Amino acid sequence: MTDHVQEYLNKLPTERRGTFEKLYTSIAKHIPKGFEAQKQYNMPAFVVPHSRFPEGYHCNPKEPLPFIHLAAQKSHFAVYHMGLYAQPELLAWFQEECKKRMPVKLDMGKACIRFKKEEHIPFELLGELAQKMSVEEWIALYEGSVKNARKQDKT
Repeated sequence: MTDHVQEYLNKLPTERRGTFEKLYTSIAKHIPKGFEAQKQYNMPAFVVPHSRFPEGYHCNPKEPLPFIHLAAQKSHFAVYHMGLYAQPELLAWFQEECKKRMPVKLDMGKACIRFKKEEHIPFELLGELAQKMSVEEWIALYEGSVKNARKQDKT
């Protein structure tokens, strides 16, 4: 466990620490090589470091390219997975798997998955989700998305 994750855990109420640590570990154990565990936007994250993608995040090139962020919010645990937002096939797979593996309806925004109770978190599925996209695939998908957005802005 990295220092920034331990620091984040120490700020959580005691009763939420175990669940968050289990959530973090389920993703960290499966995240492909090349992603780096860092603190980004005040939460534990897995990013593409500048050493792999020097351009950084288009919104702020000083920031590394975000991929997955984790948070313990006041009323839920959240997984922010940018690949779900950018790749419809991955999103469809994840939604279908959630129907099979979760006892409750999926609570999700464009890239944010929310879980109110630990017993509803599909830890194994989140590990599978984390390993579905390599650094190279994420960079290619991201670059394609940014280029397409810039083309649309010019029209």
